[in-house]
Amino acid sequence: MNMHSQDLLRLQQEQGAMVSHLARVQSRCSALIQQQAAEIAVLRAEAMRMRAALIARDTALAWAYEDRAALEAAIPDLPQRMTLARRVQELSKRLQDLMREKLRPTVSLPARPEAPVETGDMAALEASIVAADLVICQTGCLSHGAYWRVQDHCKRTGKTCMLVAQPASVRIVRIHQDKAADAASKTAMNPV
Repeated sequence: MNMHSQDLLRLQQEQGAMVSHLARVQSRCSALIQQQAAEIAVLRAEAMRMRAALIARDTALAWAYEDRAALEAAIPDLPQRMTLARRVQELSKRLQDLMREKLRPTVSLPARPEAPVETGDMAALEASIVAADLVICQTGCLSHGAYWRVQDHCKRTGKTCMLVAQPASVRIVRIHQDKAADAASKTAMNPV
């Protein structure tokens, strides 16, 4: 084999390799084109569905506007009526709140352990237990409403609340009380 035939053979081999490579590239390009065509078809279908949904929504909205306009034309004072209805609801709620506050049962509070029970309101209850570290209630002396108000107060203020059936079973001892506070408490307990 001469040099010329060897060059020709190499050129034929290179051409075969190039043709093979070109066939693979063309095959890959064809697959990409098919994949993109499928994606385009999916996107077009989705766009069509979205357009249809938008048209349906706009149509329903237009019908609703027409129905509202017809209703407003049939009842000329509808906006004022709606405003008044909302105001009536607000006033009814306020009236109910005021009635609840007015009709709230009074709380029975003992003035002294030996004294008869006096009647007071929620402010008196708050004032009487605001400085206490512990609230002790004799269960027989509390009304149902007062029981729940005392429990609510204790929860809100974080005070310990103890219910006892017999107050004689509980002894309260004050530790480190100064003499001025002791004299004041004795004066308050035994007025002259």
